[in-house]
Amino acid sequence: MKRSVFLACGALAAASVLSACSSLPGMGGGWTTLIDGDRGLENFERVGEANWRAENGAIVADRGAGGFLVSKQSWRDFALRAEFWSDTTTNSGIFIRATNPAKIESASSYEVNIFDQRPDPTYGTGAIVNVAKVVPMPKAAGKWNVYEVTAKGNRLTVVLNGVQTVDVEDAKFPAGRIALQYGLGANNAPGGPIKWRKLQVREL
Repeated sequence: MKRSVFLACGALAAASVLSACSSLPGMGGGWTTLIDGDRGLENFERVGEANWRAENGAIVADRGAGGFLVSKQSWRDFALRAEFWSDTTTNSGIFIRATNPAKIESASSYEVNIFDQRPDPTYGTGAIVNVAKVVPMPKAAGKWNVYEVTAKGNRLTVVLNGVQTVDVEDAKFPAGRIALQYGLGANNAPGGPIKWRKLQVREL
């Protein structure tokens, strides 16, 4: 009887460990990790002139006339989780379902924006440019933030630091690449730095 109880307890403990591991980022659950600290540049193609590099536990850009890291893989229905740090003057974002990987823009993809000083703040941080406004606009500068983006069929949702900013239906772009932006700031002034320390994608 004691041996049976011991074996049962051991099995439960093992199951608990497996369950805990499957919930960790990058482990189980079908998550693909594209950026993990300062690792992951090999998962992207570079477009434009940004000075992307691995530095101090993150993938960073802070110079150049603008550019993108474009994923080598395309996705249709997926969940995305990203950890990023931005400055007050940073112009960045996550472009999803990008249909033209050689020319990343909001006319050919959905731009989940990071731009606290955008001249029209309704499409600033937390919004999808020209698709879903955000009022009032949240601020991301000066801290680490978490974006959670889901694209399922025509439905797009965006959650920033646990607060939903977008829930919209739009059918323009059914599938495509993911791109991370470093852009010029307001009035084409040099943009502040953008740092990515985690990017994970899971097909739905």
